[in-house]
Amino acid sequence: MTNIKSFLVCFVVLFNLACFAQEVYNVKMATVAPEGSSWMREFRSFEKELSAQTNNRLRFKVYPNAVQGGEKDVLRKMQIGQIDAGSFTGVGLGEIVPEVRIFDLPFLFRSSEEVDYVGDALLPQFQQKFSAKGYFLVGWGEVGFVYLLTRNPITQLNDFKNVKMWLWKGDPLARATFDEMHISAIPLDITDVHTSLQTGLIDGVYISPYGALALQWYAKTKYMLNYPLTNSIGAVLITTKKLESIPPDIRTIFVSKTKDYMRKIVLGSRQENLESIKVLEKNGIKLVNPQNQAAIAEFEAAGVRTREKLVGQLYSRELLQQVLQLLDEYRSAHKN
Repeated sequence: MTNIKSFLVCFVVLFNLACFAQEVYNVKMATVAPEGSSWMREFRSFEKELSAQTNNRLRFKVYPNAVQGGEKDVLRKMQIGQIDAGSFTGVGLGEIVPEVRIFDLPFLFRSSEEVDYVGDALLPQFQQKFSAKGYFLVGWGEVGFVYLLTRNPITQLNDFKNVKMWLWKGDPLARATFDEMHISAIPLDITDVHTSLQTGLIDGVYISPYGALALQWYAKTKYMLNYPLTNSIGAVLITTKKLESIPPDIRTIFVSKTKDYMRKIVLGSRQENLESIKVLEKNGIKLVNPQNQAAIAEFEAAGVRTREKLVGQLYSRELLQQVLQLLDEYRSAHKN
């Protein structure tokens, strides 16, 4: 009887261990990135590698093409547990931590290297802010430098009087920016932009060069101001509840691999944006430069006014000073 009891105990223990070893953890992620884009190619590779690295214990499923809705829709679904993770632009990130919009300020960054320098320095600080709201900020992504595409050429601020610009609905930063640039704009969800360009409701948009191609927004415009409006931040978030439900061993793999792939996506996106400018030109988009230094000064002054206007609304004076100090540090060390 003792041997039988010992056998049964061992059997139960081994059976439970076997069941535990075979348990599969699913992570569902939503993105507005279209299938076939550089983001989605990397995400598809990520799905396969993550499954292989965890012996199929962790399965990462991506829903592209905004099939789960816009960024606010995805956030709502994450809050109720329908979706576990999402890729977001600054607009979606700002719904959780408004201070993150400081990375999207107009005419702030001059190069991708500056973006990296400031982003790396502030990542731990923002990880804490998102964690306090129930989200884990895996790492920065980005849409890249954003340009203005219009049907009429823009070479100075005064030219916007002839443009019906799109304004991302519910975006306080874009609203403040256009107010300071004295631009009248029509608020629309991002999913309504393409149709609105076709119908003539709007004839001006702001987007990265690659995004203009991927979403086909360029087809209803003729000109691109060859002076970026801003650099658009991005990131992947996963709910801390979901992350903590994953065993520590595969959680470590998930976080590490996500960071690796986010960096690959950023570098790939930057290269594609550069190449996309050439493709846009081949497809009939004419690049126009600011009229003169005075026009550039007008743009820059509007950027400074926007920064000041949003102090106390989206971010603190201290955070703005921290960002500007980091930029001064970088520019002093890289004067050439």
